[in-house]
Amino acid sequence: MPIHENSYVSLTTFTKNGRRKNCPVWIANLGEENVGFTTEATSWKAKRISHTPQVELQPCNSRGILIEGSEPIFGVARLAYGDDFQNVQNAIREKYGFQYLLIVFFGKIKTFFRASDSSSCAVIITVNH
Repeated sequence: MPIHENSYVSLTTFTKNGRRKNCPVWIANLGEENVGFTTEATSWKAKRISHTPQVELQPCNSRGILIEGSEPIFGVARLAYGDDFQNVQNAIREKYGFQYLLIVFFGKIKTFFRASDSSSCAVIITVNH
């Protein structure tokens, strides 16, 4: 099954000293060899991608527990803004529907009660086959 057909994917990014950091993310197909997701531009995963663009993706559940028998897929990630961000956001909205709307709603509530200068970005990953 192509990686983008999974509901959740464990994203592995790497610290400057090479340590692996995993977290579950939603993922959407962007065509050709690209998949993507959105995150806050100030998130640790965005910071790690900005200095080490190599990533690994592997099917998982919502808690980040890897799906037994699945294999990692390797790729190169980049942060994206503007039209690229909008395209990824639209793909996520289309795939996840009502779940996406709930996340956006709760995100707006959180922002309302907490002063935040954070902005969102997209992460676009070109997967290697």
